[in-house]
Amino acid sequence: MTILLVEDNPDEEELAMLAFKKSGLSDSVVIARDGQEAIDYVFAQGSFLGRNIQEFPYVIFLDINLPKVSGLDVLRKIRSDERTKLIPIVLLTSSDEERDILDGYRYGANSYIHKQFDFMEFMQQIKLLGQYWLELNRIPNDTRKR
Repeated sequence: MTILLVEDNPDEEELAMLAFKKSGLSDSVVIARDGQEAIDYVFAQGSFLGRNIQEFPYVIFLDINLPKVSGLDVLRKIRSDERTKLIPIVLLTSSDEERDILDGYRYGANSYIHKQFDFMEFMQQIKLLGQYWLELNRIPNDTRKR
């Protein structure tokens, strides 16, 4: 089960990876550091050209404010493709703007989570998200492989 973490802030990436490690999930995390890299991973193009296009991430944790391509544009691109439109996508962002929340859900996000700034709270948040989306949530078998 692959988690795609799309995060451009190295400090937040490191904290998220610590939380995933504590949850026993770090081996399944792939990191994209900008919006274009996320698109390339999902669609097995660019530097991910050799990746098996049939194996999609189990869940995507997507920041909104990203270089190259915004998180909301990544979300729209993934939702616009029949092969990827059912992949669970959680917007995990420091933005608390009502417009971002509305646009996130309008474009098909499954959840919108405001990142905690406290180290321990952020670690707990990531741990709970990983547990929920990988252990409790059910997705169609169709979504895992195409």
